[in-house]
Amino acid sequence: MDSDDRALRNACSALWLATISLMTAFMRTAAPAHRYMLARRIAANFGTLCEQGCFSTPSRTSFAKLAARWHYKAEQLAPEPRRLSDPSGLPAF
Repeated sequence: MDSDDRALRNACSALWLATISLMTAFMRTAAPAHRYMLARRIAANFGTLCEQGCFSTPSRTSFAKLAARWHYKAEQLAPEPRRLSDPSGLPAF
């Protein structure tokens, strides 16, 4: 294994550990905006991990499934679009 492979393996391991930490933070926070942002980051991290050849095929498949699950979770937590207001400054209904 050359130094580039070793560096990639170390970076992937660090990303995996960071993702576990983000999942812990997600479970411990109640703030909807924070949970949304954490879920987006977790999904992105799993998306990156599923593309890395330093993990086995079953692991990459699991990471892809987790990426999809966390992406779905983030979509559920996404804030509703803001309502446009009329020129009077009152909210539009």
